[in-house]
Amino acid sequence: MFRFYYVVVATLFIDQLSKFYVIHYLNLKQKLYIDVFSPLVTFKMAWNRGINFGFFGSGGTVSKIFLITISLLICVALYWWVRSNKDATIRICVGLIIGGAIGNVIDRIIFGAVADFLNMSCCGVKNPFSFNLADIAIFFGAVGLIFFNKTERLEGSEL
Repeated sequence: MFRFYYVVVATLFIDQLSKFYVIHYLNLKQKLYIDVFSPLVTFKMAWNRGINFGFFGSGGTVSKIFLITISLLICVALYWWVRSNKDATIRICVGLIIGGAIGNVIDRIIFGAVADFLNMSCCGVKNPFSFNLADIAIFFGAVGLIFFNKTERLEGSEL
């Protein structure tokens, strides 16, 4: 379980450090936009009060408390599940998800919204959405669970 805790703490630390650096040190909160490697990578400040792409973001305080509660309940459920799983890869994937989710919960508590700042566009298509390192960790953790979960499969099933 040491590796699991290390991944949770490292993910949370890197996420919060990146947000602090970009928001406060680079002053993205005021500048709103910084070219990093244009047009591929830019910092574009966005405050996400909802979930992916801002869905469920218009509910105010009730929505914020609901999203914090749901995030924490999912973290507890994943932690409870991963305690009995001996697969190191699965533990790392769950650690990424929990570390990222807690990072976004901290944002909701401190700022009232999740601080998103990474924006990537390519090939003439301008992406209007921003995301953060916690979102990347959650994404890779979830994809890892899909690909590396070795639970019993229904063989010969006609589903």
